Amino acid sequence: MTATTTGYAPHPYTGGRTVVLRALAAWRMERPGSPRVTVLTGSAGSGRSHLLTGFLMLCDPEFRGRLPLADLDPSTVPPELPAPAVPSAAGLTAAQLGGLIAGHYGLDATRVDEVYAALGALGRTETVVVPDVDRAGQVRAAGEPARVVREVLKPLAATANIRLLTDLPRDLAAELAGALPPGTAQVIDLDEPQWADPHGLVLQADALLSPESGAPELPLTADPSTRRALAEAIGRRAGTSPLTVQLAVQSILTSPGAAAPHDETLLPSSLGQALDLHARRLGADPRTLRHLLAPLALAEGDGLPVDLWTRLVNALAGKDMSGALANSGELAGPFVESLRRDGDGSARTLLRLLHPAIGDEIRAGLPNVRAAQTQIAMTLLEAVPGQDWSKADAYVRDHVAGHTLEAGLLPQLLTDPGLFVHADPVPLRAAVEAVPEEELGAAARTYLRTAPLLTRTQAPATLRAALLETAFVEDGLPEYADAIHGRLGLDLPWRTLWSVSVPGISAVAVGSLPRPEGPAVPVAVLGVPAGTLVHALAGPDDLGDVDPGQVLRLSEEERAAAPLGLSRGADYVRVWDRATEDVVAALVSDTPVAAADLSPDGILVVATERGAKALRIPGQPLGRARSV
Repeated sequence: MTATTTGYAPHPYTGGRTVVLRALAAWRMERPGSPRVTVLTGSAGSGRSHLLTGFLMLCDPEFRGRLPLADLDPSTVPPELPAPAVPSAAGLTAAQLGGLIAGHYGLDATRVDEVYAALGALGRTETVVVPDVDRAGQVRAAGEPARVVREVLKPLAATANIRLLTDLPRDLAAELAGALPPGTAQVIDLDEPQWADPHGLVLQADALLSPESGAPELPLTADPSTRRALAEAIGRRAGTSPLTVQLAVQSILTSPGAAAPHDETLLPSSLGQALDLHARRLGADPRTLRHLLAPLALAEGDGLPVDLWTRLVNALAGKDMSGALANSGELAGPFVESLRRDGDGSARTLLRLLHPAIGDEIRAGLPNVRAAQTQIAMTLLEAVPGQDWSKADAYVRDHVAGHTLEAGLLPQLLTDPGLFVHADPVPLRAAVEAVPEEELGAAARTYLRTAPLLTRTQAPATLRAALLETAFVEDGLPEYADAIHGRLGLDLPWRTLWSVSVPGISAVAVGSLPRPEGPAVPVAVLGVPAGTLVHALAGPDDLGDVDPGQVLRLSEEERAAAPLGLSRGADYVRVWDRATEDVVAALVSDTPVAAADLSPDGILVVATERGAKALRIPGQPLGRARSV
């Protein structure tokens, strides 16, 4: 059904959707009888994200001034109110989204479940709009959108003083609404007749065909009546899908001759038909177009580098696709967009699908997604020069884990410390967290516990290597620590000499233990609840039973004369050169630092909740020391 819009201009961004905008305005105004929770849904490409963006324009006090509010249907325009909270879920985990909401309201909450209790205690109604749930997470196969619904949206919607608006895929919309008491939520399905807007689809097609909007000057675009007739035919065939309208127009305008089809059946009624009809319009096999788009449908992140896309096209097709690739511009053009990204010191071009729904369509047509991801993973691994991850393409380095996760091969990949060090820890962590812990090897479990520290500090590769080196020693994996030193060619700020897992250490001190014969042995004295432990400072030497009272502690004069100084905070320790004030090592801990001491020859002993460890500092400056 189409709302009566006589005398009113369509929303300049949505181009219509009057009935839905009325319902959303009623929700925003808290009109009696309006639901507290509203969920937009629809099939892929139904325009729910686009519609939500258009509505938020009406809710933003600053942006409202740019809209012709006086020309719009008054029932679609909410009164000027404070802007709602709009925490986008794009790229975030459920925990991160909960933290974002807590930060917006200044809540003192450290766990996701605490956020909702704190919101309920505010004593006032709050309006929250959560867009982009389908884009949550860093790795597609990790299933983060479902986790966001279960861990964030359900408890948020159950909080009585929260008015919630979100857009979700249909299955998740039903799950969210079904978890709430009757009458609490309204689900607006954009594919249902009461919410559909066929007139808006015609307006969309007409606008896209118009030279005023950038379409080329052609007989079918320049003449208003011809253009309108074609727009009406496109709208009729497209059903309820704005994306199908967009692809139909782009296909016509990019095809040789750019003429209106003589038969409406040559216009698409679905995304799949949009792909197949475009290929046939260009005299190509529809399977060829799908071969070209398959790597993009399975890609992670922002998109694929062009040269990598060509390799993956050949790999997935299982044959030489150079001919199709050479002429791929017109064939794939309506479905692909390119973007420039800076990385590794230079800009490069990435390719990605115009809309995620195109990827859904392509993946649904693959005979075996897992096998396709296996082929991609193998091709990416072959593209690593000499298996040196520091020389790998950024896409390969940062996203190979996402592909191997969906292929079911990730645990086998998580044995290479080079990958742990050089991959972006945000997507790698997301992929590793999606693997059941019992399937992870020891090195992967060490990475998993260290990853929050790597992501929180945004540590560069050298510091990531140093933190992982220490973690491997702490977890009894010295061979991985040795591999970091021996194979990766990085100049680390320390080497971890030993680690002891003794909880409750309250103090550490370095000193020396006199011997009846020979020089004194440098030692570390650790204060533990049961007494005092003495450990050889430079290694695992067995000192036997040692009376702590025999240890000679460093004097203040000896400390002051040492070339290196020490400073620490709640979760970090810095070692700096006294002469230059340059930092030579900066250790960040994932647990509070209980105590630290430094020997004159540069061995740092640090105690945390996990135990104690000793690090030899070689003395290479990292930069100017900061006050702590």
